[in-house]
Amino acid sequence: MSLSTHVLDLASGLPAAGVRVVVETQRDGLWCTLGEHRTDDDGRVKTLLPDGETLRATLYRLTFDTAGHLGADAFFPEATLTFRVADPKRHHHVPLLLSPYGYSTYRGS
Repeated sequence: MSLSTHVLDLASGLPAAGVRVVVETQRDGLWCTLGEHRTDDDGRVKTLLPDGETLRATLYRLTFDTAGHLGADAFFPEATLTFRVADPKRHHHVPLLLSPYGYSTYRGS
């Protein structure tokens, strides 16, 4: 199916626009980069997989350039989220809630 994300800046209460997100998948035990995106004005990347790439039952990794949004002195200069897709027929949405000294995530819908 599909894979998406969004980033919310909890300090400002606004979507985090322009955050660089790298998406990778694991193939034969190695991480392979599938693409690099930037969040839109609403803090979203609606389609993380490149054209022709289908979601598979495997591990994925999203790396968010949080320093690019929070500044060079960000306590966490990047946030890396690794997750397993068990049912590739379902949509997977992986949001990031970002603050200056922490972040959290969850399985979205």
